[in-house]
Parts: sequence; structure tokens; C-alpha cells
Amino acid sequence: MKLLVIGGSGLLGYKTTELAAKKHETFFTYNYRPAEIENATGLKLDKCDREETLRTTEKIRPDVVIDTAAQHNVDYCETNKQEAWKVNVEGTKNVVDACKQIGARLIFLSTDYVFDGTKGRYSEQDLPNPINYYGETKLEAENLVKNAGIRSAIARTSVIYGWNPSEIAGLKSSSGKSVNFAIWALRKLRVGEEIKTVTDQYSSPTLADNLAEVLLAMALSDKQGIYHTAGGSCLNRYDFTLKIARVFGFDNTLIRPVTSEAFKQAAQRPKRCCLDTSKTEQTFDVKLLDAETGLQAMKIQARNMSW
Repeated sequence: MKLLVIGGSGLLGYKTTELAAKKHETFFTYNYRPAEIENATGLKLDKCDREETLRTTEKIRPDVVIDTAAQHNVDYCETNKQEAWKVNVEGTKNVVDACKQIGARLIFLSTDYVFDGTKGRYSEQDLPNPINYYGETKLEAENLVKNAGIRSAIARTSVIYGWNPSEIAGLKSSSGKSVNFAIWALRKLRVGEEIKTVTDQYSSPTLADNLAEVLLAMALSDKQGIYHTAGGSCLNRYDFTLKIARVFGFDNTLIRPVTSEAFKQAAQRPKRCCLDTSKTEQTFDVKLLDAETGLQAMKIQARNMSW
């Protein structure tokens, strides 16, 4: 299989490229942040550049494209709607059209934030109802993929965490935090800083390495449609942070429980937005890890890196 990962220097894109390159001819794109991944070829690409996106995919002619690139910062999307639409919708359309041009299969990454968070654990049959602009753009992008007439699958996920070399090096997102919540929390705990985390927002934290395995299984399959591809736990951000501290041996008294009202955030967050992954696990014969197992795997990896 020849595979192209859009957004290969981000956490999920990096892990997916790294895994795929062990067995398949693999290419990846980056925009602002170059990356070096063994046995994979990197190319600079902004997926908002339509002509360059079409040219790049025509040149590579991959069998499968996995699109992980997006503007993920929820508050930034709320206050910069034009840019959010350009990246998350128009950029996705460029990738869709590129796949259509060469007959490639597309795996598109979406989010639990397409839901309003009033139910608790959502299946693929539940109707989306986003309550922030980020969720609106990702739902619009989902519809573009579904209606494009190409071979495709949509993977909805939640709170991706794990080790990424660029994050370990200290690069920050526009919000001032590491893109990755777990690394951000670990850095604060290591230097003894207090962390305030919310007790009223529930999600399904997802280990990037595990999600990469699922995406590769989806890429190798001909199954189409929407699949929930998040971690196996349903817990609030406060409890997730407590698990991080316990697994890595840090002082959990530094972690303070608060409610969402404690933060002045531009975008509203869904309160209970966990995902039911049973369809995905049965369809692709994969196991989506709970938060405890995922963090233990992350701890083992930490022995071989400096962070």
C-alpha cells in the first residue's frame, strides 16, 4: 500500500506515519513544523493551497490518504471563524477533490465535538448537534467527505495524547499550552505547579499510538462510513489528570477540581461527550485502550526519551 498522511508532524499524524512506514510506502506532509520520520518521505504542504494539494497527490498517487490536519484549537476557532472555516472545511474539500482526482481512499479525522454533550456516550447513529464553531466546521467537513462520491471512512476521536518529538522540544500552540494535554499536565506536575482541571466535562482520552493502529487498520480495509475511534474510558478532565499524576508518580494534591465556569473560554464545551467504540472494535478487530492502559504505555515510552 502507498499511503499519504496529511499533517504528519502533528501528534497523530506523526504516530500514524511512523507506524505505517514500517510496512508500507509512506509519505507525509507538514506545514509549519518539519519532521523527520524513518523510512517515510516528508513534503511541505498547506492543504488550504488547492492547486498544490492537487499537484502533490497527483505526483505521489497514494492508494490511501489519511487527513489529520486541522485547526484544533477550540477557542481559536470560535474567535477566528474565517480561518477555522478555511482550514477545516475548505482545506478538507481540497483533500477530498485530490482523492477524487486519483481514485484514492480517504480516512478523515473528526471529533467528538460534533455532539452537544447532553447524552453521555454517543454511538455513530446519534445525530450530531455541535455547540461550538470548531464542531460546526468538523461536521461540515464530515458532510463533504460523505457526499463526495469517493471511497472514505470518517474517524471521530477525542482528547488525543502521547509523546510527539516537537511537543517534547517545547513548541507551543497559539493557546500557549502544549497541543497535547497530557504533556502539558506532566510538565506542570514535574515542576510543582498547581493545575486546575474541570470536573464537569467528560470525554474519552485517546492514546495517539493506539489510534494510529486503528487508522492503519481502516486504511487497509474497504469499509466505509463513520466510526468512533476514541479511548475506552469515559471520565472528566480532573479524573484524567489525577490518573496522569498517579501513573507517573507525581503529587496529585497539585491538581485542583473546578467547574467550567472557572475559566473564561470563548467556546462552549460539551459536558458529556464520550464515544461508544464497539462498532469500530468489532468491524476492524482492534482494541481501543482505556486511559489507565494508555498512560501506562506512555510511561514505558518515557524511559527512552528526555522530556
